[in-house]
Amino acid sequence: MLVGQFDAEFLQVPQECLILTMKANQKYFPLLDAHGKLANKFLLVSNICPADPAQVIAGNERVVRSRLADAKFFFDQDRKKTLASRVPELDKVVYHNKVMYQKRGASLGLRMHYVRAIATMIASMIGEQWGSKDLENKVHKATTLAKTDLLTDMVGEFPELQGIMGRYYAQYEGLSDDIAFAIEDHYKPRFAGDKLPRNPVGVCLALADKLETLVNMFKIGEIPTGDKDPFALRRHALGVIRILIEEDLSLELDKLVQRVIGITEDADIPEKWESCSPDFMLEHNHILYQIRQELLIFIYERLAGTLREQGYTAQEVDAVLSLNPQQLSDISKRLAAVRAFAALPEATSLAAANKRVGNILKKSEGAIGDTVDPGLLQETDEQALYQVLQAIQPKTEKAFATGDYTASLQLLATLKTPVDTFFDHVMVNVDDAKLRNNRLALLAQLHRIMNRIADLSKLAT
Repeated sequence: MLVGQFDAEFLQVPQECLILTMKANQKYFPLLDAHGKLANKFLLVSNICPADPAQVIAGNERVVRSRLADAKFFFDQDRKKTLASRVPELDKVVYHNKVMYQKRGASLGLRMHYVRAIATMIASMIGEQWGSKDLENKVHKATTLAKTDLLTDMVGEFPELQGIMGRYYAQYEGLSDDIAFAIEDHYKPRFAGDKLPRNPVGVCLALADKLETLVNMFKIGEIPTGDKDPFALRRHALGVIRILIEEDLSLELDKLVQRVIGITEDADIPEKWESCSPDFMLEHNHILYQIRQELLIFIYERLAGTLREQGYTAQEVDAVLSLNPQQLSDISKRLAAVRAFAALPEATSLAAANKRVGNILKKSEGAIGDTVDPGLLQETDEQALYQVLQAIQPKTEKAFATGDYTASLQLLATLKTPVDTFFDHVMVNVDDAKLRNNRLALLAQLHRIMNRIADLSKLAT
């Protein structure tokens, strides 16, 4: 193992470029200081034991100097053009030969037109939550420039640096860190365990970029099968999931996907998403409806796998996800509540009863009323169940509204005795239609209360 050195002037080039050059081209080991900064030294491995190591070192230093000079040349040349001046060139880059925008081929420039609209829409939805008044304008600027570094010499030589070089060039041009970091971070998370975008601008842009890719790939039938996933759609879906959950975003998944589909279908998308009509399009286009459903299933499947890897049981995950919760940021609290409920001594009996109620309601004929008529409750045990439901319903709703899902489910423990005695002594499907429908309405009310957070019947063994 020998130590080589290169001119310190090369350290003016972003260290990611130098490190990649040394590792990829020459298999050298770059050396970093205690602060993670690249030093102008490197390690090299020699498979011989030279009499004079200095000559081996000098030879490798000449090679690395040439490689680093190329990197510096690319860096200097790229900075002669601004990122904004490269935007029109994106129209010459083909995005995908099957994707169609405005009934014509999909250039990267046209694609970013739609990503910008989606990102701006997301910014308008979460701007208040983030407390950022200027979020939409920053998102608009960052999205416009996000892919321009793909046209630079440096990224052309090292595609792994996409986004990273965009951030450096944006900072060189004096753009704010909000925009510069968003340009780099919109690819994140790139892999399992990768960091999320560092600021709200990057969050909006990353979500928009991933959702637009998912929607358009599903439109053209590029859905992953088996081990094949050429467009990394599983990774994109996991990225969307992580951002929504870990950033605690108050976005409803179904509505978000629906609006993205609507934006990508609009023939002349304006800069303001409010002018789009995704609801109308989805209601009148069965194909788009099917795409939305398939994509949502795909995302929930990825979510289920992730939650199981985190240690939740298949029953717990199934109980929560079977209701298709729209706020993914709530899922961890729902799972914790289900786990706490399952630990109660009453849980097994209540889960079985809930399953029984669900089966009765499925087999019932005709519409079931929304309200219970107390005057038609003849049996003592159905009256007792009704009274307990009336007592705990406002408490469970209050706990649910405040996000205290554990308390909401634990309140159900008081239902065990009245539910058991109801099924022991009350016949639901009696001949009298009024009595039968009233009892079905009572069970429907019980079912709604028990399934507010998760389908507890999934916990039944």
